[in-house]
Amino acid sequence: MRFGVIGTGRITRRLVADLQSTDGVTVSAIASRTAERARWFASQYGIAASVEGYQALIDREDVDAVYIALPPSMHTQWCVKAAEAGKHVLCEKPLATSLEQGDQMARACDQASVRWLDATGWLHHGRTIKMLDLVNAGLLGTPTHFTASVSFYRPFQSDEHRLDASLGGGCLLDLGWYAAGAACRFVGEAPQRVFADWQLENGVPIRTTAILWFNNNVTASVSCGYDTATRKWFEFAGSEASIICDDFTRPWADRPPRFWVHQAHGEVQSHEVADRQEQRMIRTLVGEESLADYNRHALATQGTLDALAASAASGRPVSLAPSPSPE
Repeated sequence: MRFGVIGTGRITRRLVADLQSTDGVTVSAIASRTAERARWFASQYGIAASVEGYQALIDREDVDAVYIALPPSMHTQWCVKAAEAGKHVLCEKPLATSLEQGDQMARACDQASVRWLDATGWLHHGRTIKMLDLVNAGLLGTPTHFTASVSFYRPFQSDEHRLDASLGGGCLLDLGWYAAGAACRFVGEAPQRVFADWQLENGVPIRTTAILWFNNNVTASVSCGYDTATRKWFEFAGSEASIICDDFTRPWADRPPRFWVHQAHGEVQSHEVADRQEQRMIRTLVGEESLADYNRHALATQGTLDALAASAASGRPVSLAPSPSPE
C-alpha cells in the first residue's frame, strides 16, 4: 500500500520511519503547505515525491492511503476529502475535536468503502492485547476501578498547536485521548456519566482531572496535563487482582515493554511483551481484519472527551448518550 503523508510536523518523523519499515508499505509522497518544506522533508527521509498542498497529494495516482498528521482542527476536512478520493485513512490522534466531527469522518469512510484508523499505537501493542486478554479471562475477579495518568511537563516547541484553542489544542484532546481512552478500552465501553475539572491557560486546558462512572458499578479516575512531570501509567483493579503498567502509551526507551499483576494476597507477577506498536498498527490498517472494534473505540473516546469538556466548562456532571450496539 502506497502512503501519502499530509503534514510535516514533529510527530510525522516517527511515523514515516515506521511506515517505511513495514512490509508491504511504501511512502510515495509527502505534502506540506509550502513546496520548500515538503522538499526538505522528502530529502531528509528518502521520500520520492514532495507536494505543495494537501489536495494535490490526495489527487495523486501513486497514493492509496493517507496519513494525516495535522492539528486536530484539520483532521475532519482532510479525512473526508481523502475518503471521497477513495484513499484509506490513518489519522493522528485525537480523531477530531468533537464527536460530531468524528461521526462525519466515519460516515465518509463508510460511504466510500475505505478503511480508517486513528493512529493510537499503544492499542495495537502485543502487551496491550495480552493485558486485555487477562482482563477478559477474569483475572481481576470483579472489576471495580481504573486509574490513569498521562502528563508531560511543557512539551512545547515554537508555533505549538497544542497551545492554540482554534487548532484543537489543550491537554484534554491530546493526553486525555490516552487516559480516558484507556479507561474506555479496558472497561470495554464508554462511561455513563463523567465529572471533570480543568486549569486553563490562554483558553486551553493545561491540566484536567476527572471521574468516570461505567455500568456495573465500575468507576475510573483520570488525570492529564502539561504542568506535571512525565507520567504514562494505569492501574485496573478488581476484587482479586490488579494490572499495572507504568508506560502504556509508549514503552520506556531503555526498558522492555512490561506490566505487573498484583494479586490480592500480595504476590506480584511481572510480564514482558516485545513488540513494535506502530508497525503492528500499520499492518492492522493495511490488512484484512475488521476495524469495526477500533473504530467504535475511537468514537467512544471522542464522545467521552466531549462530555469531559462539557463537564469542566459547566462545573457539573454530564451524562453520555448510550453507545450504539455493535453490529
